[in-house]
Amino acid sequence: MKSAAEIKREMENIDIEDASAVTAFVGEYGSDERTSVKALVTRLEKAVSARKAEHERLKAMRAFEDKYPDHSLICGIDEVGRGPLAGPVMAGAVILPKDCEILYINDSKKLSEKKREELYDIITDRALAWAVGEASHERIDEINILNATYEAMRTAIASLDQTPTLLLNDAVTIPGISIKQVPIIKGDAKSVSIAAASIVAKVTRDRLMTEFDEKYPGYGFASNKGYGSAAHIAALKEMGPCPIHRKSFISDLLA
Repeated sequence: MKSAAEIKREMENIDIEDASAVTAFVGEYGSDERTSVKALVTRLEKAVSARKAEHERLKAMRAFEDKYPDHSLICGIDEVGRGPLAGPVMAGAVILPKDCEILYINDSKKLSEKKREELYDIITDRALAWAVGEASHERIDEINILNATYEAMRTAIASLDQTPTLLLNDAVTIPGISIKQVPIIKGDAKSVSIAAASIVAKVTRDRLMTEFDEKYPGYGFASNKGYGSAAHIAALKEMGPCPIHRKSFISDLLA
């Protein structure tokens, strides 16, 4: 009889996408009376169930993409950084292959930093095209945050290696764009293309703000990413603004 340790190693080598391997394992050890083996079988069954649920979630997140089968190049658009007191606003644009399934892709705000970094590598590797556009803090002060966001989005679209035939946007309709657009409220949680764009934009901006933390220490940019945390506001009042602060966002704080 195999030991529980041997059975555990066997289980850990099973690809949970391989239904026949899972069925064979459960069939062989499902009636084992040992508590530790029962726990292993239960663990495997839960993992399979969770993976099935993930496939179903991703299928639902392709509803908007599947709604437009005649469009070969569907691009998700999302922004990050509208609310911070410092740094640029950035927009991501991502065109995924039609049959692309990336496990655990989701609204970037619902993911850990580690998971975002992992997904960023997968998305940028598998995307047909991707780009990030930005509008600086100076541009935000000059034309306001909404127009700067639109500008960042237009820059991202123009920077793509391929021209999209359809844009799925998170909530907005971008002025000055001739490509067909579909605004989707909370789109980063409803569309895989928009979710991919949100992740690419978020990781790119977070990395930049970490670099700014080294250049302008004391504000905590590596942790707060420029958002108005209590520590950031306290540092701003004590040290005054640095070159990447948005003057139009901090004037009331420093009055």
